[in-house]
Amino acid sequence: MKTNYSKSFTAIAAVVLCSGSFVFGAFASETDSRIESTAQESYVYRTYLKDDSVVTRSRDGVVTLTGSVTQESHKSLAQETVANLPGVKSVDNQLVLKGDSPAENSDGWIGMKVKTTLLFHPNVNAFKTLVEVKDGVVTLKGEAASQAQKDLAGEYAKDVSGVKNVKNEMTLANIPASSGQTLGEKIDDASIVAQVKVALLSHHSTSAVNTKVAVVDGIVTVSGVAKNDAEKVLVGKLVADVNGVKSVINNMTIADSVPGK
Repeated sequence: MKTNYSKSFTAIAAVVLCSGSFVFGAFASETDSRIESTAQESYVYRTYLKDDSVVTRSRDGVVTLTGSVTQESHKSLAQETVANLPGVKSVDNQLVLKGDSPAENSDGWIGMKVKTTLLFHPNVNAFKTLVEVKDGVVTLKGEAASQAQKDLAGEYAKDVSGVKNVKNEMTLANIPASSGQTLGEKIDDASIVAQVKVALLSHHSTSAVNTKVAVVDGIVTVSGVAKNDAEKVLVGKLVADVNGVKSVINNMTIADSVPGK
């Protein structure tokens, strides 16, 4: 009798364990599917990566990115977007550059960086701006909606790492100031984080600043250590002019006021 009871208990325990494993597996599968679909539907994937071949696979929250991209910055954009999705534990970025990508620090490479940087900022018209580079000197051509927009495009281009000088030959035209963002489109928080981080890295003035970025409903909080007040203000200014950002909470501290700095 005791033997039968023991066997029954063992059988019930096995069923319970198997059921638990099944439920956990189903939950993990559902989370992984959500991560993969959310990544594909993100603003970054639909805008910057639309012409790339990025494959996103999630297993128990561990995401692997495979495929190829046309720009080095696109690898970072994909990784930062996925890393900030709910349920993601880590990201293994195996993306590679396509064979015909320009060499690092070449004129073609600098031109792509300038073009991508302008795309991050809605207050310049990246789609109406032509970028030419010769020996590190950038020439901007095309149309701007106003003198302010023209000047801002030149300011952003000049601050891109690798740029030696900027010749701003843009003309003024009666066109609306616009980015690739559709009017009224809500950009997801993960894409905003990715854009902010890559934008700060692409600008020479902020590339070395150790900035932490958090986003909730388009409101960006930046923290970290700036060398001085001017650097702190510059980070806030650049972040405020990134696609999808509603407002910025600048919690950065100044190096001189941090103990041990």
